[in-house]
Amino acid sequence: MEKIFKILLSAVIALSFTSCHSIDDDRLPPAPVRLNFNTVADWNLYGNPAALQYVIFIKEQRIPANYNYSAISETGYGGILLVGDAFGMPIAYDLACPVEMRKDTRIKVDTEKNEAYCPNCGSRFDIFANYGSPLSGKAAELGYGLQKYYVGAGAAGEYMVITRK
Repeated sequence: MEKIFKILLSAVIALSFTSCHSIDDDRLPPAPVRLNFNTVADWNLYGNPAALQYVIFIKEQRIPANYNYSAISETGYGGILLVGDAFGMPIAYDLACPVEMRKDTRIKVDTEKNEAYCPNCGSRFDIFANYGSPLSGKAAELGYGLQKYYVGAGAAGEYMVITRK
């Protein structure tokens, strides 16, 4: 019994030291975020990525081309990356690299590794399982994660909406 207690105590101490490292996922300049999906059909057509799939929204470039942006639509600082996690639950991130801090330096998705990466600084991020945490590169060294956005039911009758937290 004493041996089990020592093992558990060691595990708790080890976890307490590793949990002190925090991720800064709020580095980007404030920018408005609002994408409305008014019906289930809209959500299924434009905003419902399956597990390990993604959709990109950049209002200024009309991406996706067939999405009906409204006057109140806003896509954050660098755009929105909407992914379906391993269970198919939606998660949204800003496309701007938190290291580069530029609207036009956007992360890309590596579908073979199921990660996102910055083509400029080379940082890699876990977008499907670990909520935008840095995996390698300068972002991992500095503890910079991807900016996350809220995805959920709309308050004004929309089926789903993406907004700032």
